Amino acid sequence: MRAFELADQLAILVYQHTTSFPASEHFGLQSQMRRAAVSVACNIVEGCARYSKADYVRFLDMAYGSARELEYQIGLAQQLRFLKEESSQVLGPTVEETCKVLNGLLRSLRSSSPA
Repeated sequence: MRAFELADQLAILVYQHTTSFPASEHFGLQSQMRRAAVSVACNIVEGCARYSKADYVRFLDMAYGSARELEYQIGLAQQLRFLKEESSQVLGPTVEETCKVLNGLLRSLRSSSPA
């Protein structure tokens, strides 16, 4: 599933690109960004394991919320100069694409007949 592939890639990239954060941020923004990124993928996986469409959609909603949260955190890390420019150029488009795919999947599931 494309949404999971993107979320998985995003989590790996966030871990890779936040290693240079200051030590004072290891339990701050760095940790929050990593948790949000992992949350996107984990919620997709958990939603797929549910038996009802309503539960699946609920977990996809949480994944989408975490992706949007991460989108903000990336911008904040840029403004604080914790992220290098090249990191921002990798993370920004990846989180944006993940949000688009999740949003499209959610719209599709909500418009289809209940299962």
